[in-house]
Amino acid sequence: MSFLKTLRHAAISTGVAAIIALPAAAQDAAEFSLELNNAAETTAGGCRLTYVATNKTEQELGQTAYEVAVFNADGVVSRILVLEFGALTVGKTKVVQFDLSDQPCAQISRIVVNDVAACTLADGSGEGDFCLSGLVTASRSSIQFGI
Repeated sequence: MSFLKTLRHAAISTGVAAIIALPAAAQDAAEFSLELNNAAETTAGGCRLTYVATNKTEQELGQTAYEVAVFNADGVVSRILVLEFGALTVGKTKVVQFDLSDQPCAQISRIVVNDVAACTLADGSGEGDFCLSGLVTASRSSIQFGI
């Protein structure tokens, strides 16, 4: 009986600690969200990638760009390119399309964020590290997309 009471108190304490930690976790949730929303064949035989970028940080961004590696169907890097999203105010969502000529979507297995090409603050005070440390990726297409 005493063991059950101890176990119950431990479970309650853990639950209370988790609830107390929620506000701190919510503050740390400042992120830059980048989603591969769609991949569609172009009339020229290439692949049009549609990205949705959302600035969920507390910083106005003057310039945002990511270097990505594109892997073919065999898992071999076929190209490295820079996706530029430009300026993004706090809470701003931006949709940008990029065409990969001569590479059908079916020949792309995954796209990996290799590095941050640009992450400057709008006020000119420097660069932010949250463009990579706070980056959250997702894909709604059959192409894998991530860090």
